[in-house]
Amino acid sequence: MSDTYYNPADLAKFGNVGDHAPQLWEKFMGYYGAVFEDGALTAREKSLIALAVAHAVQCPYCIDSYTNDALQKGADVEQLTEAIHVACAIRGGASLAHGIQMNNIAADLEF
Repeated sequence: MSDTYYNPADLAKFGNVGDHAPQLWEKFMGYYGAVFEDGALTAREKSLIALAVAHAVQCPYCIDSYTNDALQKGADVEQLTEAIHVACAIRGGASLAHGIQMNNIAADLEF
């Protein structure tokens, strides 16, 4: 039995996701690869963004992958930490912004 719900060894199996739909997998991987190439943002900057998003969507495999990737691309732990704080702030702010919906409903019910 694994010590975690997600088995870290499963990250290596990511390429198998396309086994039953290889044409779609190839298209996805072509797009995915192009997204992470240097462009207006560097590959390192994109890796930091991916790490922050990975925390926001809570994907342990992505966290593993992009922690390693960002470090290999020259980011340091302080930058990684700051990136996840940005994700936390945006996610928290979005939750608070949805309070407007709550206020609207409460106002309509005249509480």
